[in-house]
Amino acid sequence: MTRRQAPRIAWGLTGSGHYLRESLEYIETLPEVDLFVTKAAVEVLSMYGIPLDRLRERHRVFQDHTASSVPVGFLYSGHYHTLVIGPATSNTVAKCVAGISDTLVTNLYAQAGKCRVPSIVFACDCESTVITEAPGQTVTLYPRPIDLANTERLKDHPYTTVAEDLAALKAAIDERLACLNVSFS
Repeated sequence: MTRRQAPRIAWGLTGSGHYLRESLEYIETLPEVDLFVTKAAVEVLSMYGIPLDRLRERHRVFQDHTASSVPVGFLYSGHYHTLVIGPATSNTVAKCVAGISDTLVTNLYAQAGKCRVPSIVFACDCESTVITEAPGQTVTLYPRPIDLANTERLKDHPYTTVAEDLAALKAAIDERLACLNVSFS
């Protein structure tokens, strides 16, 4: 795995539909993004009518096909300057907090931390009431206290920024790109 000319953004998609469409629209405005898609994300993309092939038209897409999450090796050779996980399910957030790396995205998070690559996590469960899109309907969800607590705990992890809404996600990425002196339109 040789180093690419310019480091890119690694973006992990998990099994969340909360702001999924908006996140994908935002990704299209960013320079040089590779997508890392969990098995759950593949299922959710399909449920929302978003074909994986459409994402492949503009991005390199890595899927969760190996037990050891082989694509995380790109972090070791400087392919990525930033990891973004979003939208991140409560399951993904809990695993990141607990140090469990058993999916492509949680493995990316663990290795990004070990490589001191900054991570931005767009957590879904940040408020006591969440109104969100589900396939074919809008639903109201009530995150459990443990989900809210895990989002708070993740904020204490080194090299990690937690975004609690789409505006905060965009601001965190803008700030990161400004630090790297990367411009985009």
